Order: sequence, then C-alpha cells, then structure tokens
Amino acid sequence: MGGRRALKAVLIDLSGTLHIEDTAVPGAQEALNKLRQTSLAVKFVTNTTKECKRNLLERLQGLKFDVQEKEIFTSLTAARRLLVQQQHRPLLLLEDSALEDFTGIDTSDPNAVVVGLAPDHFDYQSLNKAFRLILDGAPLIAVHKARYYKRQDGLALGPGPFVTGLEYAADTKATVVGKPEKTFFTQALSELHCSPDEAVMIGDDVRDDVGGAQSAGMLGILVRTGKYRAGDEGKIGPQPYLTCDSFPDAVDHILKNLL
Repeated sequence: MGGRRALKAVLIDLSGTLHIEDTAVPGAQEALNKLRQTSLAVKFVTNTTKECKRNLLERLQGLKFDVQEKEIFTSLTAARRLLVQQQHRPLLLLEDSALEDFTGIDTSDPNAVVVGLAPDHFDYQSLNKAFRLILDGAPLIAVHKARYYKRQDGLALGPGPFVTGLEYAADTKATVVGKPEKTFFTQALSELHCSPDEAVMIGDDVRDDVGGAQSAGMLGILVRTGKYRAGDEGKIGPQPYLTCDSFPDAVDHILKNLL
C-alpha cells in the first residue's frame, strides 16, 4: 500500500455496485457479510437521488442486504446540509419519492435551485422556471452531475446533462455536492473517524466513484457491473487501484491483500 496507513474503512456505492434497481449483483450479499466479519467500518455512499433514504433502505433490505439507515450517506443528505448552512429556500427539481429527505426545508419563494435526477420533472416548463431563477441570482446546486446510470432496460441519462444545460444557458457554474466532490467523501469518512489514506472505495462509476475517491486520497476499486463500459479504467489518471469483475471480487481482494 506504499506508505498508506492500515485499512480501517470501506465505502461502497449502491446502484450498479450492489444492485441494479430491484436485482442484486450475484453474490453481493454474501460478500458484504464477509466484510462485516472483519474489523473494517462500512459506509454506503450513493449519488442516488431517485428516492429518499428510507425507500432506499427498504429496497436494500428487501434484497436481503444487511444495511442500517445510519450507514447510508447520500448526496441528498449532503445537499440538505448545504441548504441548511446557507439558509436557502430551494426550488427542488427532484422526483417526488426523494422529497421526504427535505422535509422541513422552506421552499416558498425560492432563492436557489437544486437539481437531482428527476425524469418526471425534466420538462421545458420546469427547467425554464429554474433557468429564470438562476438568471435572477439564485445559486444552482447539483446533487451530482452523473452523465448516465444503469437501469434494467439499459443506460439512462443522469442529471448531469440537465445541470450542464442550465449552466450553459444561464452562464453560471453549479455547486456540486455529491460524488466526485472531495467534501462528499471526507464528510462520509468523518462519520467513521477515518482519514482518506485509511479507506478504500468500491464503485461502478470510474469518474464519480473511483476518480473522486482517489482525488480525495483513498484507494479506488472499479467494478465491471452497472454502468461500467469497456475501457472506462483508462478515462481517469491515475487509473483505478484495481479493476475487477464485481463487488464480491473486490471484497476478496481487500480481504487477501489489504488487511
């Protein structure tokens, strides 16, 4: 590990790494249980904005994953923290199923725009309303800027193209709160009382999961499930610490080589 400290924590992406919608990656539950039998701390870090944390937890537990709500750190959590810190009243371009995580946030007379993955709301009228608010000085906050993600019927557009369109039209730059932002990873690790050089990240997105983690000082393991496409490992520099077929293979490597 070349001067790194002893491994203390594993951060794990969810969609595309442990599951794709309502289907678990083969062997993922057993691999997670193997990790649980070590002294390593585990945190699930996700850019998923389609659903609130409670729904996400129910989905994972329905797939027989041993996960507790306090172990999940989402980009929605990070976005809410920013809104509270800066006392923004947001226009929330989010799916209705994600709004629960913003309960108690004042959304009257919006003075900020928050964009997540919102297929049901990415229409001209909604985007134009956001555009006008931004022109009037409202900050644009992107829950994340993923280009695409994996559904059971194939790849699908993420929020990134829509955020980028608003940036271009309003001549502004979004504040991004999810992966691959360094603050997202450091916030997740701070809850584990762990530094980046004591942690490894496992994910299917070479830029947001692996590139972001490695930029924050962690090791990054890329899995060839979910949104992975051939040649992804060459799209970042430095390349992933490891590229392997699936989450169970990543766990086996950690148990054999990093403990």
